Amino acid sequence: MFDHVDPFIGTDATDLPAPSGLAATWWSPKPQVGNTHPGATYPFGMVSACAYSGAYPTGYGRYDLSTEGLPPVLHDRLVASGFTHFQQSGTGAIRKYYNYFRVTPMISPLDDLGRTWEIVDEEAQPGYYAATLSSGIRVEITVGPKSAVHRYTFPAHHDARLVIDFSLGGLDIPYGRTIPLRAHLGSVSPGCAEGEIVVEGAPLAVRVECDAQQWRQMLWYDRRLMPGGTRLDFDRIRPTTLRPFGLMWAGPTEPGQVVELRFGFSLRGVEQATQNLERECGPDPRRSFERRRATTQSVWREHLGKMQVDTPSPDKATVFGTALYHSLVKPCLAPDESPFWPTPGPFAFDLSTMWDIYRTHLPLMTALFPERSVELANALLQIAEEEGNLPIGYRMARGADRFSRQASALAHTFLADLCALGLPGVDWDWALVHMHDDLRRTYGEEFLLHGRTHPVSHTLDLAFGYWCTAIVAGRVGDLALVDQFGPLAARWRNAYDPDTGLLVDSTYYEGGRWNYSFRLMHDMASRIALAGGDDAFTTMLDRFFGFGADPVKQPGLHPDVTEMAAGYALNRFEGLNNEPDMEAPWAYMYAGRPDRTAQVVHDAVQQQFGTGRGGLPGNDDSGGLSSWYVWASLGLFPVAGQNLYLLNTPAWREARIDVGGRPLTVETTGFVEPEPGGPPQHVQSVHLDGVPLDRPFLTGGELHAGGRLLIGLGPEPSAWGTRHRPPSAPAPHVDVPLPRLTLP
Repeated sequence: MFDHVDPFIGTDATDLPAPSGLAATWWSPKPQVGNTHPGATYPFGMVSACAYSGAYPTGYGRYDLSTEGLPPVLHDRLVASGFTHFQQSGTGAIRKYYNYFRVTPMISPLDDLGRTWEIVDEEAQPGYYAATLSSGIRVEITVGPKSAVHRYTFPAHHDARLVIDFSLGGLDIPYGRTIPLRAHLGSVSPGCAEGEIVVEGAPLAVRVECDAQQWRQMLWYDRRLMPGGTRLDFDRIRPTTLRPFGLMWAGPTEPGQVVELRFGFSLRGVEQATQNLERECGPDPRRSFERRRATTQSVWREHLGKMQVDTPSPDKATVFGTALYHSLVKPCLAPDESPFWPTPGPFAFDLSTMWDIYRTHLPLMTALFPERSVELANALLQIAEEEGNLPIGYRMARGADRFSRQASALAHTFLADLCALGLPGVDWDWALVHMHDDLRRTYGEEFLLHGRTHPVSHTLDLAFGYWCTAIVAGRVGDLALVDQFGPLAARWRNAYDPDTGLLVDSTYYEGGRWNYSFRLMHDMASRIALAGGDDAFTTMLDRFFGFGADPVKQPGLHPDVTEMAAGYALNRFEGLNNEPDMEAPWAYMYAGRPDRTAQVVHDAVQQQFGTGRGGLPGNDDSGGLSSWYVWASLGLFPVAGQNLYLLNTPAWREARIDVGGRPLTVETTGFVEPEPGGPPQHVQSVHLDGVPLDRPFLTGGELHAGGRLLIGLGPEPSAWGTRHRPPSAPAPHVDVPLPRLTLP
């Protein structure tokens, strides 16, 4: 899928054709912008690099801080003040973080540092980003897992320069700057310098080399050169005392002269940064760019080659290929790079956040790259070991408890799936200790004492967390804990009002009780009974998804309180613009209505995603939204934490998936190319490796084993999936011993 990726999708405000049918009834309160960036990335690597305008939230683009409706404009055109490293991917509500070591190519005085130049030409592919500034300088960037290489093509000038700002970080919005706490920078030799800044409590070291060794190499402070200076040291920096500082190379250029600049990064000091640079880019600072670009793009081709879809539409192939690409950018896996404890081993950051990725992204990562999921699991457990919490969100900063108000116990769903699959490489006794301990923190104390906690969505999280932890307890043979966790897992009932079938009144993080009420719990049979049975539950879902409702108007720029209140009062599906109701379309499956799931998913897949910069319906959130599209378009959906995949209508005639080294094909009969606004197709029959499958799901073991899935389709609903429901488990269940999969 490499040749179908367009990294610019999602970088602008949502610009999709006007929705029709069911999709026209969905209301999207959160920012209608993908918040992605087109910069150079490496699959699950720690480094990205892109043009920097200071815009929200990645540092790239034109937009200001936004939390509702269309994003306000910060810049009236695409501009850049330089090119930075480490970007968020698709997140929202992030006021600062990252965008370190800005490089500004200049043919003007140092006093101009910080001004912006218009970007007049851009190009991007996986692992490669290029832009031409209105100054006439062409910039190309590629990255490795822990390195970056820049290539600058200058016009003729008597004193061109490359200026690296060590002091800049964050965003160019109010309160958006990241102020380094300490910094050390020094020239090592001609064409070589190194330094370290402490940002958000984390030390970030760099080794930087320039192949124009005949150019002058100077340090600068407060936009003033320091001729002869070889070192800058700042032990205590406050916002009121910060002045920009950094490094510069300068010299004359001929027309078309090329200068390469390369960086090695580490969270463990300049010596390791140097080792990372030489390992990934070679010992010679000259001609590093093409070698690094070729290697990175080869890795991207391998990763993106894990999936293929059969479609006659180049646009649909681009949407799918880009969604898969966005699903493989985060989290940042940085083995042996923990800045806070000395032991080697797995380390990960930029989990922004588990709330965004646990339903869709992490199951996709586990399906395609199980060894990387094991690496992430061990990194999470090490974070818990050293910092005391299994993180809800984690970044290049101190503190594993950040984002805890979003949710509780989400890492437990990820760990339970890995455990149920029997993937090797995790010490499950060690995992059980931290999973159990984490459930008793913060909101967990009130849950244990009173059976319910507020925000009430945390009650669902914690009950399911106990259910997931019981899976691990059974794996290690601690049946006493399994028995103890059963009644605690059943406390999900305490979150619901039996008179309404919905969650009780509470505060909610982004959304309301309707958005959270259709979560796929471990005991959906009892959940549906609580709502009054299949018909009553289906009626509630129909109202939520807008069946029979009138079209709605989306929030515009700076929506007022009255407009937003009226929208929230709809109690409507937010059309993939928000995380809590992403899995709700599959709740119909538990009530024997796969036809309804087919309709909702068809309208979402065909109308909520498109090509172009405005091709996403909302924040991509570290690939969580894009991963939803990948799964939904394949006719599969993971039930996170339950080692289960629900089946429904695929959007492709045929798809081929490399599931951890095993081929899985999803083939169809009776397939009709779906169209936006057109009718959905419905599953008539399913065969797995030639054997009829009446149930509407696969176990994780079946999916990970690969094989041939043949789905018969037709224009009308059938009896398939109406009699055999996805499993419900009132109490935690374990199978000991569990099957073990081998990693390739």
